[in-house]
Amino acid sequence: MSMSENEKIPGSERRQLLVDTLQTATQPMTGKELGELTNVSRQVIVGDITLLKAKNEPIIATSQGYIYMHAQLTPGKIERVIVCQHRPEQTEEELNILVDNGVTVKDVKIEHPVYGDLSASIMVSNRNEVQEFMKKINEAKAVYLSKLAEEGIHLHTIQADNEGQISNAQDALRKAGILVE
Repeated sequence: MSMSENEKIPGSERRQLLVDTLQTATQPMTGKELGELTNVSRQVIVGDITLLKAKNEPIIATSQGYIYMHAQLTPGKIERVIVCQHRPEQTEEELNILVDNGVTVKDVKIEHPVYGDLSASIMVSNRNEVQEFMKKINEAKAVYLSKLAEEGIHLHTIQADNEGQISNAQDALRKAGILVE
C-alpha cells in the first residue's frame, strides 16, 4: 500500500493494516513505528490495538512493542509453566538465569487476593532484552506483579528448543533458591 506523506487511512483499513503488519513482523513493533507506518499518532495506535483486542485479535504489548501471538506453538519449541519466588531485587537474576539457558520467558502470572489471576507479557530471550525490560521497569517505577502476590509466588510460561534447556534452567533456578517445587 503506498501512501502520500500525510495521507490518513480510515480506521477499519488502518486496523486491518496493523493486523497484517503485526502478523508478518519478525520482531515486536512499537506504537511509534506503527503510527509512522499509518500516519497517525502513537495514541491512535494504542486505541486501535485496544479495539483489535476487543475483537479477539491475539495482540499483546511487550516491553519491546506489540506482537501478534499466533495460536499455534512455534514449531519445534516446547513450553512449560514454572513456579518461582524471590525478592524483587532478584528479578534480573531470575530472568538472566532463564535466558542464559536458552529459554524465552513469555509471561508472568500471579494470583491476586482480590482480582484473581493476573498476567503480564515479558517476552525476553537474551540478556539485552532482559536489560531493556529492567530499564523500562525502573524508568516507569513500575511495581513487579510478584509483589502483588501472596509471598511473591509467581508463574512464568517459558519456551525452549528442547527439554535439556528447560531442565538446565530449572536446575540453575533451584540452585539460586528461586524455583518453587
